[in-house]
Amino acid sequence: MRAVLGLVMAVVASAQTPQVELREIAKLPDVITDIQQPRGDARLFVMERVGRIRVIEGGALLAEPFLDISARVASGGERGLLGLAFPPGFATKQYFYVNYTDRQGDTTIARYRVTQSPNRADPASEAVLLKIQQPFANHNGGQIRFGPDGYLYIGMGDGGSAGDPQNNAQNPRSLLGKLLRYDSESDLSQFRIPADNPFANNPLYEPAIWALGLRNPWRFSFDRETGDQWIADVGQNRAEEINFQPAGRGGQNYGWNPTEGLQCFLPGCNLAAYTLPVIEYGRSEGCSASGGFVYRGSDLPALKGQYLYGDYCTGTIWGLRRDGDRWVNQTLLRVSEGVTTFGEDSSGEIYVGTGAGSVYRLAAPPSAAGPSVLSAVNAASFAPGLVAGSIGTVFVTGVIDQDGIAAAPSVPLPAALGGVAVTVNGRAAPLYAVARTASGEQINFQVPFEAAGAERASIVVRRGTVATAAFEAPLVAAQPGVFSADGTNAIVVRVDGNRLVTAAEPLIAGELVYFYATGLGAVTNPPATGAASPRDPSAVAAITPRVTVGGVPADVLFAGLAPDFVGLFQINIRMPAGAPSGNAALAVETGGAASPTRNVPVR
Repeated sequence: MRAVLGLVMAVVASAQTPQVELREIAKLPDVITDIQQPRGDARLFVMERVGRIRVIEGGALLAEPFLDISARVASGGERGLLGLAFPPGFATKQYFYVNYTDRQGDTTIARYRVTQSPNRADPASEAVLLKIQQPFANHNGGQIRFGPDGYLYIGMGDGGSAGDPQNNAQNPRSLLGKLLRYDSESDLSQFRIPADNPFANNPLYEPAIWALGLRNPWRFSFDRETGDQWIADVGQNRAEEINFQPAGRGGQNYGWNPTEGLQCFLPGCNLAAYTLPVIEYGRSEGCSASGGFVYRGSDLPALKGQYLYGDYCTGTIWGLRRDGDRWVNQTLLRVSEGVTTFGEDSSGEIYVGTGAGSVYRLAAPPSAAGPSVLSAVNAASFAPGLVAGSIGTVFVTGVIDQDGIAAAPSVPLPAALGGVAVTVNGRAAPLYAVARTASGEQINFQVPFEAAGAERASIVVRRGTVATAAFEAPLVAAQPGVFSADGTNAIVVRVDGNRLVTAAEPLIAGELVYFYATGLGAVTNPPATGAASPRDPSAVAAITPRVTVGGVPADVLFAGLAPDFVGLFQINIRMPAGAPSGNAALAVETGGAASPTRNVPVR
């Protein structure tokens, strides 16, 4: 049972998109380029490209700028006041760093001091610590940030134009197209090179280089919990990329311009020679990545551990998380204005800045604020609705207060797990598992057989004395769904040896296999709700489903509840001759309803 239970949980773990919305907290007249909050400070500092830093305090935008150096800044396009960094111990030090393009268009890193008024910095206190010549107007990078190690990191674009014509990103003697790392605090008169910089003792490299091969790193950040670094790099014409750098490990070459995203930009490049992004996206989804943060706040528990990032052109905001050996990406929301930057406050909550001057905070919608059921779906297909006797999933919010999975230890399934219970039309629903993961809160259960015949399911979830309002979902006679571990490929088992089918050993005509499904409808010889399905005689589907592989009908040898399991269907087929080779689409039809297709490898 545990193997199938793990399958059921893995399938639905990434199915639900966490509920999140943007709440505007300020509107400024110019493009927002950075949002910062020093640790332990209640104020939010917002940068405008034109050369101003504004303060949001107590939920209100202060009328006077914290700093206005617009007379020194070349602003427009990708130039302007681009980065802000508060050093560790800012409350005592009372100085900070900025990154801007000067009137000649060159990158300038400067330090400013706060006046006796805490909401005003002194423009005359500027100490220029680094200047980097920019050959073109675009690809200036601009992010500056202190890492967990206390050093200052600077993101530099490749200098601009298209295709990196000067080969700056791969030139070890150029600071362009790099991530730089400096010791800015041990000697305030100059930047020093940390002794453990990866190229500090290599005469072929500029010693400040921490990583290279970047085109235009538009926002990088450190995970405040793990120290891992995330870098969003803007692509050329094909792909935007998100790079991941484990904590404390520098020296990576991210491949530009031999590579762009996960492919070669220059013909014949050696992809294995570079650190490739963990994910890329193409022009159908956006054209300019804006990096964000790993969410470590408390307002949106469903987002915990996800890296949040966006796109300037489409306004899309995504959440990216690691699931074992793979990365799972999901669209969270879209904003009509281009996403230019993200911010993180002292408590780990996330803010979004836009090209239209808006500053938003990510928040839970009011409807998701209290305990509630968000949706009820088929556990395999994720289609809305439930089928009596089959496995369903409800996504909830505010019900499960601890991360992890509480799983049923055996059959018959219990009516409560971790203090959580579900009723369908007033009847207890046996529970497979109760979980709170990075994707949110969810409960897997068997829809009681007794619900058959009703048109609607009234679902109530309880935890102790707290109950959700009743959630209405359709009850349908059949709604087939095929289980998959990754949402794409069906889990198919060879009858010979009970071995999983893999791409390395694809299916052949005449082979006997079986796969798991749910939602096939009524069965003969049904067990009691929550009890194991019988072996002899089996609980057979009242209507034999039609199964196709690559559009070719397969002989169905058995379709019914899997013996010894609860609400789980097993379908045994003989692989048809004539199924197309490669990834063929497996589909199930019954009672006038069809499952979403899942891939199976065919020789």
